[in-house]
Amino acid sequence: MKTVKILAIAAALVAAFAFSAFAAETKIVVGVTPFPHGEIIKVAAGLMEADGYKVEIKEFNDYVTPNIALNDGSLTANFFQHIPYLDNMVNEQKLDLVWVAKIHIEPLGLYSKKIKALDEIKEGSTIAIPNDPTNGARALRLLEKAGLVKVKEGDLVTARDITDNPKKLKIVELEAAQLPRTLDDTVASVINTNFAVEAGLIPAKDAIVIEDKDSPYANVLVVRAADKDKPEIQALVKAVNSLEMKKFIETELVPKGIVPAF
Repeated sequence: MKTVKILAIAAALVAAFAFSAFAAETKIVVGVTPFPHGEIIKVAAGLMEADGYKVEIKEFNDYVTPNIALNDGSLTANFFQHIPYLDNMVNEQKLDLVWVAKIHIEPLGLYSKKIKALDEIKEGSTIAIPNDPTNGARALRLLEKAGLVKVKEGDLVTARDITDNPKKLKIVELEAAQLPRTLDDTVASVINTNFAVEAGLIPAKDAIVIEDKDSPYANVLVVRAADKDKPEIQALVKAVNSLEMKKFIETELVPKGIVPAF
């Protein structure tokens, strides 16, 4: 009987060592856009060290490459996008990607270097918005809520779907990452929070109009569909939805306009 117990204990120790060795040898490569996604994954990486996982962070400055890189296996996961954007790109590019955790919300805001209030926007003014389908639609809904335009019903509306434009505004659609640079040339621009903060803007202070906190556009952790149940993915999900992560977001990022979504 003692021999059996000894063998059982030995087997358990071997299994534990094997799991530990596996975890230690498992490198997770996560693609992110710098703010706030990079900061959040850095915190997750620290939390995952206790389980032996090594997280490598790879930064991107666009909204297309991270999904292509994930789909072709260059990344383990990515974290930069909201669900409608993911759904649209999956459908358009035929990608086998799924989201596995909601992490935060980045309210979209209208910013300007030339005006301080909506009533200062003059007839014929130029306003820039993101040119990708989902963020472009969000931007138009924000302008509609502000009373500047009216847009037809639908999820992926564009500037061509504006039905009423009393001030004859010129709506220019540009790549999201370039929008902070347009502020010298436009009366105002609708900018994603991550790019606004990178440009030195403070959403809570500088945005003329900003999305409500209950915006449905939660930013999510995305993986290949075939990988969603793997131990390393589950460990990453646990880290990004942990109590420690929520405290980090509430303490460090809420003042910058980032809201936890879990």
